[in-house]
Amino acid sequence: QVQLVESGGGLVQAGGSLRVSCAASGRTSSNYAMGWFRQAPGKEREFVAAIGWSGAIIYYADSVKGRFTISRDNAKNTLYLQMNSLKPEDTAVYYCAADPRRAMTGPWYNYWGQGTQVTVSS
Repeated sequence: QVQLVESGGGLVQAGGSLRVSCAASGRTSSNYAMGWFRQAPGKEREFVAAIGWSGAIIYYADSVKGRFTISRDNAKNTLYLQMNSLKPEDTAVYYCAADPRRAMTGPWYNYWGQGTQVTVSS
């Protein structure tokens, strides 16, 4: 089992920056691929970014490419998402996910956190 706890969400003005984190614990969590997803009110959960266990493989959704950066610190078992140039449409609950297989751009991860709210005001 892998437990995931997100933190760092909050309220930020459009154009601002925010970094959310995901602390992983449990069974060899550093060997897991991880990803970020988000869900806005009334919308389906959507892929944001994913990273392989070594950090060599990274994927981004087109909507965040060039603005968001995913990274991980395996020594700290922590996943990060640096979000710059935030827009109101980035407002959502952000979830981290982990899977022992590979980084994926779909919601097929075995483990999920509870989410952290990010609100971008215009």
